[in-house]
Amino acid sequence: MKLRTALGVAAVDLYHQSWRLVLLNVMLGGAVLLVVLATIASPAALALVVLIGPAAVTVMHCAVTLAQTEDLRLAEAITGLRRHWRRGLLLGLVVTAAVVLAAFAVPFYASAGRWGWPLAALSVYILLLFFVVQLALWPMAVFDAARPLRELVREAGMSVLRRPLGFAGLALALLVVNVAGIAAAILPFLSLTIAYSFLVSAHYALPQNPAREV
Repeated sequence: MKLRTALGVAAVDLYHQSWRLVLLNVMLGGAVLLVVLATIASPAALALVVLIGPAAVTVMHCAVTLAQTEDLRLAEAITGLRRHWRRGLLLGLVVTAAVVLAAFAVPFYASAGRWGWPLAALSVYILLLFFVVQLALWPMAVFDAARPLRELVREAGMSVLRRPLGFAGLALALLVVNVAGIAAAILPFLSLTIAYSFLVSAHYALPQNPAREV
């Protein structure tokens, strides 16, 4: 599916299932907000970040279900959590580790003098590439739940390599959507920007269901 088509079809899905997606969006945003507030109160509470992975994979399960079937019931959230929480936990931990590593590596190299600047830039580039791959990996991890995650990581990387401009455009489009939501003074977890981002990723990264008419 082309990026423009994925954006449009996801918008249609969003319109028809808006109230359900609002609830899912609030659930995921609530998990993030809980971690942030708890960490402010006590740095040790950062360990609660593990809750975000299962919450995110639950929303992705619902997004994949909607993208493939054009239908969504709230009971799918329970099904998704029960089916994918371990995978969501692992993916969330990997994303957290990557962010923490980059948060240390980039300032370290940037402050090391001219010799470190290229390494700082390389670290930022690798982090951006890592996040672009996540746009393919998370939908695949839900869609092909029976396959080993190692295979899916390789396939997600190959998918990005086959369509580098498409996935770069996807990342940019979703960044614009979420930044626009923030600029409009709409908290992302109270709006639909996160759920919409998951929907677009599911449509773009996964094979289209022939039963759906675009």
